[in-house]
Amino acid sequence: MTRQQSLRRQLLLGILLPTLLFVGLNTYSLYHQALGALNTAYDRTLLASAKTISEQIDVRGYDDQAQLRVTVPYAALEAFEADNQSRMYYRVSSLRGDLISGFDELPAWQGRIAQRPPYAALVDFYNASFRGRPVRVAALLQPVASSDGRGMAVVQVAETLELRHAAALQILRDTLARQALLLALIAAIVVLVVQRATRPVRQLSSALQERAEGDLSPITAPTAPRELQPLIAATNAVMQRLSRLLAHQKRFVRDASHQLRTPLAVLKTQVQSALRGDLPPDQALHEIGDTVERATQLANQMLALAKVEQLRQQGALPVTRLDAVLREVALDLSPLIAQGDLDFGIDTQPAAIRAHDWMLRELCRNLLHNAIRHAPPATELSVTLHADGGEVVLTIADAGPGIDDELATRLFEPFSAGDVRKGSGLGLAICQEIVQALGGSIALTNRRQGARALGLDAVVRLPLAQP
Repeated sequence: MTRQQSLRRQLLLGILLPTLLFVGLNTYSLYHQALGALNTAYDRTLLASAKTISEQIDVRGYDDQAQLRVTVPYAALEAFEADNQSRMYYRVSSLRGDLISGFDELPAWQGRIAQRPPYAALVDFYNASFRGRPVRVAALLQPVASSDGRGMAVVQVAETLELRHAAALQILRDTLARQALLLALIAAIVVLVVQRATRPVRQLSSALQERAEGDLSPITAPTAPRELQPLIAATNAVMQRLSRLLAHQKRFVRDASHQLRTPLAVLKTQVQSALRGDLPPDQALHEIGDTVERATQLANQMLALAKVEQLRQQGALPVTRLDAVLREVALDLSPLIAQGDLDFGIDTQPAAIRAHDWMLRELCRNLLHNAIRHAPPATELSVTLHADGGEVVLTIADAGPGIDDELATRLFEPFSAGDVRKGSGLGLAICQEIVQALGGSIALTNRRQGARALGLDAVVRLPLAQP
């Protein structure tokens, strides 16, 4: 089972994790910057110690014959020992490495002076080990001159790292404390903002949960954030489709129960009459067959009406050639045309419609069948299909008696047949449902010459499929 993701959790993690990473990197950077400044300060102390010792050096002789002497009292180094943790050691030697004074165990300087030293002195800072302890060493190359000679001395001052480590640890603690406080403040603000930002979602959810069962009215949330408006609009569209589908289903059940009750009752009566022998068997079977045929036609038309709504809900429609479908339907109904001795004519232009093939066939079949049924024998029946701007116009014209204006407004309603003995009154209702589903229109218009009706035109307008 897939675990549902929490929007608040995603927002919190999406904001706090990058913030935590940034604060961690910032803490690391601040710590190393402070540590660099600390080392610079302590290195400056080492250089000051080395310069203090260099002031005590005396020389006799010149260059290679120079003899260096130095007297370094302990007090000269004690002033630079900040506490009892760290210790300082020194070594004074000639440029060749000969010890003059200090600790002989301190390794002689073997490095080189940088091209751009950090201070205005010939000094080299490096890390080493002395008596098994890590030390920081400053090696100062000090020219020595006096009235009796001139030479070069190397003054090395080493300091153990306890004080540096303690100071660095304190800096780290202070930095972490400040960053932790900053992170806690950011987290509290983020939680507050996320809670506030997701409040409309919770309010909308509560409003939907409190609705009565079957309430599909649109959601009204004018104060909802702009980001929620597309979701609300989409939800309202879905609820509108569900409401229409539910209403269609209720109407279908109501109409089916009402319309099928009569033929079934008639069929039951006819069967009972046949069993009693009230009518000859042939006549009884003929009447039963007619009743079954009318009930079958009614059921098929009601199912067709329901199928239109089902296809409406399927979304994008395929492109279908209406002219080809119209000619195929006319060919299927040609026996009825011939039976009525009708002068039939058809004129079509290519027309591509976004519709299911079944919808167009049902539309053409119902309209053409109605026209054939109501056209007087040996009269004209014409079918034309032509484009008019961005739509296609289908016209089926018969030479029948036409219809009353009042009846024309009711014929598209279910079970409103002009003659109940000739039909169930669902054919035109199916046509209207199909046309509306395709975004078109349908109308029945009398052709008149003065006050006399010359026939009836069924005109359907449908939008052409865009390329």
